[in-house]
Amino acid sequence: MIPSEILRKVRQIEIRARGVVNSVLSGAYSSSFKGRGMEFSEVREYVPGDEIRTIDWNVTARAGHPFVKVFTEERELTVLLMVDASASGDFGSRREMKGEVMAMLSALLAFSAIQNNDRVGLLIFTSKVEKFIPPQKGRKHVLRVIRELLYHKPQEKGTDLAGALAHANRLLGHRAVVFLVSDFVSPDFEKPLKLLQRRHDAVAVAVNDARERELPDVGFLELEDAETGEVTLLDTGSRALREAFRAQAETDKAKLHALFRRTRVDLIDILVQRDYDATIQPLIQYFRKRAAKRG
Repeated sequence: MIPSEILRKVRQIEIRARGVVNSVLSGAYSSSFKGRGMEFSEVREYVPGDEIRTIDWNVTARAGHPFVKVFTEERELTVLLMVDASASGDFGSRREMKGEVMAMLSALLAFSAIQNNDRVGLLIFTSKVEKFIPPQKGRKHVLRVIRELLYHKPQEKGTDLAGALAHANRLLGHRAVVFLVSDFVSPDFEKPLKLLQRRHDAVAVAVNDARERELPDVGFLELEDAETGEVTLLDTGSRALREAFRAQAETDKAKLHALFRRTRVDLIDILVQRDYDATIQPLIQYFRKRAAKRG
């Protein structure tokens, strides 16, 4: 039995996500991603300027004058949400934890997909693949996906993104759009990511909290690694320590961005804000920019 508070949360996320999708995301999403290919639609009479290679010679021979084949893009897509449920998602210095933001972003992507008649699947991973829901269409299916994101109790704390990517590569037969929603704190995953991008259209959605990039000056601070349990005591009153922390965070960020450039995977960099609209702005801007490029 699913607790009533989870059902309320699902409903709240649906209302919030649908509002953004209907007002902002829907058109940009549908313009951003290509269908699986071109399918035959009809034949019509040739007009000057038509591509000669599209002439239907059988119909032309029967009619006695040129006819061409007309193709339309096959719009329907398969979308897979790969969502990180490791313990590092249980951190947040704003109103919401990173894991909650990942669920919210996944809901936006899922509702954008079904509004365009695409199929949506879910793969939840930690240091192993913990849940897979095959792609389907429809609102009821998306609500199930959101429920799983909120209700799922992770069995492991760590992150094995390489293993999750390898699993996705085995699962996906036809070309799909794969959204990787994570903080990407994981050992080397470049090789399976490159393979995934070669076969599919992969987009990384990196979710981070401001306190993971810059420490406040609050004196001695005890930090625990949520995934390993390792505890570290830091003197945040030390300016040198704060600057070293910030520099290391910038180095890690630059390495991650370089990895996505090498693998040709698009990156949406999400920094959790106090305001919901500000948090999702990079996602909206990405779709608009991608739609403009394609247009």
